[in-house]
Amino acid sequence: MDASRPPGDGNLVRRVAFAAVAIPVALLLVWYGGVPLTLLLALAGALAARELFDLAERGGVRPARVLGLASALAVAPLTYAAIASDDVRGVIASAWPYGAAVWLMVVMLWGLAARAPSDRPLEAVAVTVLGVMYTAGLPAFLLAIRHSNFAPRSWAGAWLVFFPLVVTWVVDTAAMFGGRAIGGAKLAPTVSPGKTRSGGIAGVIGGLIVAPIFAAAVFPRVGLEIPLWQLLAIAAILGVVGQVGDLAESLFKREAGVKDSSHLIPGHGGVLDRLDSLYFVVPAAAAMYRLFGIIR
Repeated sequence: MDASRPPGDGNLVRRVAFAAVAIPVALLLVWYGGVPLTLLLALAGALAARELFDLAERGGVRPARVLGLASALAVAPLTYAAIASDDVRGVIASAWPYGAAVWLMVVMLWGLAARAPSDRPLEAVAVTVLGVMYTAGLPAFLLAIRHSNFAPRSWAGAWLVFFPLVVTWVVDTAAMFGGRAIGGAKLAPTVSPGKTRSGGIAGVIGGLIVAPIFAAAVFPRVGLEIPLWQLLAIAAILGVVGQVGDLAESLFKREAGVKDSSHLIPGHGGVLDRLDSLYFVVPAAAAMYRLFGIIR
């Protein structure tokens, strides 16, 4: 290590360098949408599922890796196909409960064939199902936000995605600085000792500030007229559920005894670490958009 640098400088450089490349690419893919965005979500789902399975294996639980990763890869493409094609949507709308039931039975059949009673088959099957639903199923709602009303290469569709992403970033930042400045009682001391209730409140307030900016300066420029009160309601809910999502992922890491879900992303940890809040934020935003008639 360079003695002229304080501890952590190398990690900070890696974080900034990765973000400088990854953020523009991610924003471009969200604007473009379609197959490229779908493939990104599929890859992220599979990588995050692998990290979750790694956490489980640290505790002696061995999920169905091949079946789970293949299923995680398939969620986003199936979701996009249902949105993009009326014919596919009709088939999936009538067949998905049966397909989900067959898939669950296949996972349980794997448990019966591959795990003895002493190998904790109940937990192995449960982690496999959770891995697919959590790391691939929840982020797939981003495609519903992006493509329910808008074709590829749409700024309106892109900004509907950016809004919850920006709210989450501001909530995380405000919570960090607010917690450090105010301190006080811990939010969830057994899960994340560094988080405080004051920081949680500061985070929600910070998220609310995003709403009038988007209502006045962003959405009207792309042809979206969304009432301020609706954006405030969405931001308030996202400010809460995003912090819950962060704590939920921290709980898994706490059980496994690790700080990061992996070292895949330079300076940032793993995919689970980067998307922890968004696993809750994205489906919550899609639900609120649907409730208010912003997307169909």
